[in-house]
Amino acid sequence: MLTVLGELVVDLIPVPGADPGAEGTAPQFVARPGGNALNVAVAAGRLGHPVHLLARFGTGPLAGNLRRHAELSGVDVSRSVDSDDPVSLAVVGLAPDGSADYGFHVLGAADWQWTDDEVAAAWPPGATALHVGSISSWTAPGSEAIAGLAERLHADGSALVSVDPNIRVSLAEGFGNTGPDVRARLDRLLAVADVVKVSAEDLAWLEPATTDLDEAVQRWADRGPGVVLLTDGGEPLRVARPGRPLLRHTPPTVTVADTVGAGDSLAAGFLTGLLDAGVTTRAALDHVDEDLLRRVVADAALVAALCCTRVGADPPTRADLDAARR
Repeated sequence: MLTVLGELVVDLIPVPGADPGAEGTAPQFVARPGGNALNVAVAAGRLGHPVHLLARFGTGPLAGNLRRHAELSGVDVSRSVDSDDPVSLAVVGLAPDGSADYGFHVLGAADWQWTDDEVAAAWPPGATALHVGSISSWTAPGSEAIAGLAERLHADGSALVSVDPNIRVSLAEGFGNTGPDVRARLDRLLAVADVVKVSAEDLAWLEPATTDLDEAVQRWADRGPGVVLLTDGGEPLRVARPGRPLLRHTPPTVTVADTVGAGDSLAAGFLTGLLDAGVTTRAALDHVDEDLLRRVVADAALVAALCCTRVGADPPTRADLDAARR
């Protein structure tokens, strides 16, 4: 069973073709469920894998929609927390190639307020993997509780730990955060991670001097994780393991609606692929053969590509994935 811990965000996505008009007023937007944790959990649920979402459901007219979105995708939200704090909001801007930019409205939002007691009470018995990442994993005060859980799971070996930095620069350098604080919080998580998914954009902020992505991803793998996935838009996906040759996988070519949720869908596809194959411990992860790893990576890349063909974070189902394979 996969457990995902983190934020829920309402994404306001521009309606295609609905420009500001002659008066220059704001374009039309449609509200869609989003946020790293919700996206990963929904993608895993749609792939048919048992998944718990540990989230803090805030207040506001869209809070119920976020919960329903998770439930309709087969996600168990029974151990999530109800909060009186507001739901996070992101206004999305889309470039001509479908890549996304975000403006966040998250002051005082529910997602960043985790406590040690809440996390301890929410953790479901029998979970074999934890995925954390993005804003909630590096924003205080809740980041401290999230790191404590990851460290405990690493110490007792009871669950794989997956981390995705998913940097949002406007929040990593504001909103009470500083660059050094965010890097230190992520270093703490990366020290206990078994699986890491990181983007070239993340690396550009985390390590501005990085010029060689091959060297960087291998160096990250040598820091302790069993597998590091480095995404680079439509360029080949790099897969690094300590002491092993670097692998590459070219993602499928698709017509891109937008890239919202693509990285989250890839993380879900990769984690569920490992768990479905019986890889539930660090020892098993370290002994995964190359053929299996390539198959899991190929499926994960296809899950992400299918998400890109749809507006917003709308990952495919297992049936969609099987049809695309054929």
